Amino acid sequence: MTALIGHQAIETALDWRTLISELRAWYRAGNVEAPERQVLSMAQPDGSEASLLIMPAWVPGEGIGVKVVTFFPGNADKGRATINAGFLLFDGDTGQMTAALDGDALTARRTAAASALAASYLARRDAKRLLVIGTGQLAAATAEAHASVRAYDEITVWGRTADKAEALVRRLCDKGLPARSSVDIEAACRAADVVTTVTASTRPVVQGAWLKPGCHLDLIGAFKSDMRESDDRAVMQAQLFVDRREGASLAGDLSQPLAEGKIASSDLLADLQELCQGAHPGRRDDAAFTVFKSVGMALQDLAAAKLAASQTISG
Repeated sequence: MTALIGHQAIETALDWRTLISELRAWYRAGNVEAPERQVLSMAQPDGSEASLLIMPAWVPGEGIGVKVVTFFPGNADKGRATINAGFLLFDGDTGQMTAALDGDALTARRTAAASALAASYLARRDAKRLLVIGTGQLAAATAEAHASVRAYDEITVWGRTADKAEALVRRLCDKGLPARSSVDIEAACRAADVVTTVTASTRPVVQGAWLKPGCHLDLIGAFKSDMRESDDRAVMQAQLFVDRREGASLAGDLSQPLAEGKIASSDLLADLQELCQGAHPGRRDDAAFTVFKSVGMALQDLAAAKLAASQTISG
C-alpha cells in the first residue's frame, strides 16, 4: 500500500538536526546514482515561460525516487506559490511504489538543510548575524536550518515587500528565533556574517562590495542560467563551493562569470560531497570570503524522502 505523506507530516519527521545529519551521512557514503536534472521550458498562453524540472535518483537495492517540479514565476503576482512539486518513492528491491510525498515541503526542508550543512563547514564558527534575503517559500526554512548549525544573535530579513518581510519576522519570532526586518539591504549585508539568498531574481541583489571579510554567502534561489543573485565581485573575491560540480553550468551566479572567463572551473574548490568526506577542509581562514551555490540534487530529495517515509510509516 502506498503511503501519502503530507506537508505537516514531512515537517514533523524532518527536524533540522536529524535531516542535516542524514544528508551528511548520505554524502559521505557517496553511493547515489542521479542522472542530470532535466529542465524543460513551457511557453504559457500569456507569453510568459514556466519550467518543468525532473530529478530522478536511486541507490541500487535500497531505494528509487523521482521528483517533478513546476516553476511558474508569474504566480507571484497572483498570490500563488511559484514552485510546486511532488515526489514518488519506490522500493529498491521490487520497484513497487511505497510513498508519495508533498514535494514542496520536501524541497524546502532538504534545500535549507543542504545549505545549512554547507555552512557548517564554510561559515565562521563565531558567526552571530544572519541575513535572509527573500520572503518566499524557502525563506523561513532557510533561517531555521541555518540557526540549527550556528547560534545567531540576530537574524535579519530583507524583502522587496516590507509587509512580507514583517510577516516572516513574526513567523520566525514565533519559533523563538531573534528575527528583525530591514529596509536597507546594503547596510544589512555589511553587518552580516552569513548572507543567504532565496529569490527568483534575474539580476544581482547582493553586491560583493557590501560583504565584509569572513562573510559566507549562501546562494539558493537562482537555479537557471538566466537568473542571478550575486554580482561578479561577490563571486570573484570568494572561495567557491557548490552542492555538485556539474551544477555550476546550470545557475547564472556561476555559469555567467564562467562563460565570461572571470572565474575558471578550477576556482570551484569543492562540492558538498567532498566537504562531507573530508577531501576539502572547508573554511581555513577567518578573513576569507566564501560562497556556496546550491542548485539542488536528487540525492538530497531521496535521502529526505526515505527518512520521512521511515519515520512516518513506521510511526
